[in-house]
Amino acid sequence: MSQHYLLVKQSPPLHGTVQLVGAKNAVLVIMASVILTNGVSVLENVPQSADVMHMIILLKDLGALVHFDHHNNKLTIDTTALNAYEVKPDIMNKMRASILAVGPLLGRFGKAKVAFPGGCLLGARPIDYHIQGFKKMGALVDTQETSVNITLKPYAERPVYTRFILEYPSVGATENIMMFAAIGKGTTEIINAAIEPEVLDLIECLTKMGAQITCKEGQVIEIKAVEKLQPISHRIIPDRLEAGALLLAAAITKGSVHLPQARADHMDVFLDKLSAMGHNIKTGTNKTLQYPHQGIQLTATQNPIAIPFKTGPYPCFPTDLQAPTMAMLCVTSGTSTIEETVFENRLLHVKELQKMGAQITQHDQQKATIRGVESLYGADVIATDIRASCALVLAGLVAQGQTKMTGIHHWRRGYEKLEEKLAAMGALIEEIIQQ
Repeated sequence: MSQHYLLVKQSPPLHGTVQLVGAKNAVLVIMASVILTNGVSVLENVPQSADVMHMIILLKDLGALVHFDHHNNKLTIDTTALNAYEVKPDIMNKMRASILAVGPLLGRFGKAKVAFPGGCLLGARPIDYHIQGFKKMGALVDTQETSVNITLKPYAERPVYTRFILEYPSVGATENIMMFAAIGKGTTEIINAAIEPEVLDLIECLTKMGAQITCKEGQVIEIKAVEKLQPISHRIIPDRLEAGALLLAAAITKGSVHLPQARADHMDVFLDKLSAMGHNIKTGTNKTLQYPHQGIQLTATQNPIAIPFKTGPYPCFPTDLQAPTMAMLCVTSGTSTIEETVFENRLLHVKELQKMGAQITQHDQQKATIRGVESLYGADVIATDIRASCALVLAGLVAQGQTKMTGIHHWRRGYEKLEEKLAAMGALIEEIIQQ
């Protein structure tokens, strides 16, 4: 029986300058959005993660021609022959972001058929908000046990104006409804919309296509539908979650890192927490690029301070950095508390960190207390989702001995060659494949 895992050994302080890839959570939805166009679109700064490869398979299965220039991280998508509106179950089951094809398919064909999506096991993660939005905008939804069929009513039977209030600022629902609303007729307002940087990158992309989208105060997004959208060229924003992982890697090993592409204005709350722990943070270190807040440099303190934090929708502390930050707090002197409010089952990494000697008390599915220890110890651990994999690797960098992490497919889904970037900074980490 073959084994596939990451082997992480206790490492010296990490130092280096690292180039970031494009944001996975931006590129996946932007790849889906090109379904709304007819022609050739070019996306740059595209990460080579497993989820991107899954989305390429999805687009090809619908009839698109896709070429990925891996050397230049450039993706070319020709939707001229895209002619299918059904996403097959085996494709949907591999990646939750597959659901983001529904809005564009409805916009292009007036119908879509999809299975319920897969991805990380983070609790229920319902798509109810997506379905509610489609219904309010004039869609007929037939929900089966494992799939959903959605068709649009004739234009005459659809509302001219839709005001959809999201009970929770769901990123996926905001994106799906926005893409659906961008083409056709009528005006849509999304109230309590998600405003994550990745959502704003999608808005910039759709605007380039010719969409009329306005962001208003109070997390309101207004979309005035147009008859047709054009193919585009677009550069994906830097991945703030990869940036967070690299900053934490330098912090936990008491080293330093410079990220020239990182957007500090996308990471305010997270950077504030790192500063509160005592780490020295400099922003705006890249004077050659267009954004005044671009470039982040961290020099770790030798005596970090324990801090509490609570996740929430942007601009609050990002749920995707909760697990990696917990790893850091496991070896920080003092007591920390964390509260996860975005997903109800996102503390599965606690059990794995405890195998390494972490002193964590989990109160329920969303709250935990961490008492920092002097040292962790290498162990055989299992990654349960993308960000849990990052937490376990970070813990392995400072654990005595060696850590063997299986569930490496989660790591591959979220990160492009991050182990190579860490190794270049001095980390003792390698991928092991045993036949």
